[in-house]
Amino acid sequence: MSKEKIAITLDTATIAQVRAEVRSRRAPSVSAYISGAVSAQLETDAIARLVEDLRREHGRPSAEARAWARAVRGR
Repeated sequence: MSKEKIAITLDTATIAQVRAEVRSRRAPSVSAYISGAVSAQLETDAIARLVEDLRREHGRPSAEARAWARAVRGR
């Protein structure tokens, strides 16, 4: 996968937290941390669009379907 360098602006406190993650070796680099966060948000957005499309096509889940889902998840 090719990469491209960009410039972004973050709050000072946010970048300090990201750098602390890198210093503590919970992230390999600032770029990797931010890239991972962006990838996770893109996945979340894709799932939200899928749910929206399914609701538009099939309607909201019934009370019975929601109860089943809660039971399966153990809630």
